[in-house]
Amino acid sequence: MAQRGQSGSNGRRPVPPAENAAEVTAPMPPLTNGQGALSPRAIPEAAVARLAVYLRVLSGMKEQGIRSVSSEELSVAAGVNSAKLRKDLSYIGTYGTRGVGYEVEVLIDQIERVLGLTREQSVAVVGIGNLGHALANYGGFPGRGFPVTALFDVDPDLMGVPVGGIPVHHIDDISPVCRAKEITIGVIATPPAAAQTVCDRLVAAGVECILNFAPVVLQVPETVEVRKVDLAVELQILSFHPARRADSAPTGETAPQPRNSGRVNGTPRHAVDNGAVVRR
Repeated sequence: MAQRGQSGSNGRRPVPPAENAAEVTAPMPPLTNGQGALSPRAIPEAAVARLAVYLRVLSGMKEQGIRSVSSEELSVAAGVNSAKLRKDLSYIGTYGTRGVGYEVEVLIDQIERVLGLTREQSVAVVGIGNLGHALANYGGFPGRGFPVTALFDVDPDLMGVPVGGIPVHHIDDISPVCRAKEITIGVIATPPAAAQTVCDRLVAAGVECILNFAPVVLQVPETVEVRKVDLAVELQILSFHPARRADSAPTGETAPQPRNSGRVNGTPRHAVDNGAVVRR
C-alpha cells in the first residue's frame, strides 16, 4: 500500500487519517524494509521520542481500565497537538477512522513492537553513588521491561553488597558479567573522568545502548547508540524561559534580580558541551 500522500497501484490516493476527534483504531500495513519486516529507521527520531511518551500515557490509561481514547484526548494527555499525534501513529501503521476511538491495548502493542519492547532489556548501572543507588532501587524500570540486573563500582567496600537486591561487582568484571546476564543497556553514573573508560568496557562487552549521566561527550563506534542526560543543562534550559519572560515584561514591572552568574570578566567558569556524540 502506498504511504500517506502517495498514489497506490490503482492510481487512487489512500484515505487520510480522520480529522474527527472520535476515531477508532484501524491497523494499516506499517513501514517496511521491502521484505515485509518493520523498518524502524524509517521513523524520525523525534517521532520515536513521542511514541515513548504515548506509550507511557496509554499504559496509565490501561491501568485505569480505559479501553479506547480519541486522538484529541491522547494528544492532550501527551502534550502534543492532535495532527502531530496522528502523523506519528501513521509511522507505525495506525490510522484512525470515525467511530469509538483508538483502542488502547492495540496502540500499546503496536508501539511496543516498534520500540523493541517485546522482550525485556537487561540494564547494568555503573557507578553506585547517590544517583546509582537511586537508579538501582527504582521500582519503575522492571514494570516497563527494563530490569536492572547488574551493578558495578570500584569502591572495595561495595563489592558483593546488595543494592536493590543486586550485588555490586567491580568494573573489571563488566565484560564477563554483562555477557552472562545478556545486558543490552548500560547506564553510566560515574564521575566524568571515569565515564569514557567505563563506556569502552561496556562496548567491549557487547553493549550497544548507553544512557550517560556523566557530563562528558563519549566516543563510541557507529554501532553504539548513546543518550545523554545532563541535569544541569536541563535546569539551565528551564531557567531561560523565566529570563525571557522577564526581558519581555512591560516597562515598569519588576524583573527578577540576577544572581551571581559564575562568570569571570564575562567568561563562563565552566563550558557546557552541547551533548553531541563523537564517533570513532
